[in-house]
Amino acid sequence: MLELLLCSLVTVFPDYLVRRYAQGKRFGHEITLYSVWYELRWGITACLMLTVGLIAVIFYNHPSTSNVTAYFRAVPIVPEVGGRVSEVLVGPSARVEAGQPLFRLDDSIQQAQVETARRRIVETDASLIAARADIAAADGQLRQAEEALQQARDELATRNELQQRNAGVVSVREVERLQNVVDGREGGVAAALAARQAAEARADLLLPAQKASAEAALAEALVALDKTVIRAGTAGWVEQFTLRTGDIVSPMLRPAGVLIPEGAGRERLIAGFGQIEAQVLKVGMVAEAVCLSKPLTVIPMVVTSVQDVIAAGQLRAAEQLQDAQQVVAPGTLTVALEPLYEGGLAGVTPGSSCIANAYSSNHERLASGEVGGLAAVYLHVVDTVAVVHALLLRLQAVIVPLRILVFSGH
Repeated sequence: MLELLLCSLVTVFPDYLVRRYAQGKRFGHEITLYSVWYELRWGITACLMLTVGLIAVIFYNHPSTSNVTAYFRAVPIVPEVGGRVSEVLVGPSARVEAGQPLFRLDDSIQQAQVETARRRIVETDASLIAARADIAAADGQLRQAEEALQQARDELATRNELQQRNAGVVSVREVERLQNVVDGREGGVAAALAARQAAEARADLLLPAQKASAEAALAEALVALDKTVIRAGTAGWVEQFTLRTGDIVSPMLRPAGVLIPEGAGRERLIAGFGQIEAQVLKVGMVAEAVCLSKPLTVIPMVVTSVQDVIAAGQLRAAEQLQDAQQVVAPGTLTVALEPLYEGGLAGVTPGSSCIANAYSSNHERLASGEVGGLAAVYLHVVDTVAVVHALLLRLQAVIVPLRILVFSGH
C-alpha cells in the first residue's frame, strides 16, 4: 500500500493535474466513478507498473523475512553413570554456577569400592613391613650359612693338612665326607642368598607395584564416587527440573533435565531468507530486527554469516533412494545476524520470534566510479528505496503488538 501511494504521487497525481487545470475536468462532473479509468488511464497504468517494479526492487535488494528466531542451546543434564537419585540439591527453576551440585545418586557401591581400595593399600603396607622382616631373617640365615660353610672349610683344610703330613692319620673317607659337607653348605649359602634376593625383590618391586595398583584403584573409585554427584557444567539456569528422590536416571535413556547456559540466545539471531535473495545477501550487510518479546523497538543488526547450503536439500544415507518430490516446500537461506552495538539484544527473550530486514548498500561501488550512467542512477534508486522498507518495518513494529493484543483477543 505504501509503495502504491508513493508511485501514485508521480503517476496518477500529475495525470490528474493535467486533466484538471489543462483540460478543465473536475471530480464529480467530467471525472466520475464511472469515467475515472478512461480519464486517468495513463496515470493508473503507469502507477500499477511502477508499483510492481518498485516492490520487486525493494524486496529483492532489501530482503525481508519473518522467519527469525533467537535460537539458544540447551545443555542436557545427563549423569555419566546411571542410578537412583538419593538427593536433589536445586529447585525446579534455579540459577546455578559452574560446578554447583545439582543432585546426588545412590553411592553405596562406590563407597564400598573406595573402602575396598583403601583396605588394599593398608594390606600392601602391612605386607611391605613383613617383607622387610623377611629380608632381615634372610640376612641372618645367610650369615648362619656362611659361618657353617667357613667352619666346614676349616675342618676340611685341617684334615687335608694332616693327611699330607701323615697319610695314616686321616682316612680318605673322612676327607671325602668333609668335602661333601662343604659342598652342601655352599648350596645352603646359595639358597639363603636366593631367599634374601627374593625377599628384596618382593619388598622393592612387587609390593610397591601392588601398592601403586591399589592407589590407582582408590583414585578410580574416588572418581566413580565423585560422578555420583552431578554438577552443572556451566553457569546458567536450570528450568523445569522436576527430578525427585527415588527417580532412576540413565546416561542413555533418562536425562535428568536441561540447563540453559548463561547468555544463550543473546548473541545472535538466526534468520531464514528466501532462496531468490541468495545473490544479494552478503556478510557485512546492515540489517534491522523487531522481536515480539521486545515490542516497539527496532534493533540495528549486521549480517555476520550466510550459510553456503540450504537445509532442505540435505540427504541422509539410507536403504531407500530419496525422491526429489519429497522436498515439498523450498528451504530458506540461513543467515546469522548479530547486534550492531553491544547489548543490542538485551531484553530479547531467547527463543523469541522476530522480523528482520537486510539492506543493500552500493555507496562504495558508486564512490569508486566504476559504474556510471543509467546503472549509477539505478543503484542510487536502490539505495534510496531502502527507506521505504525501513518505514515498513517500523509500521510492523507498531501494528504487530496491536494485532496480537487487540485483534487476536489474547
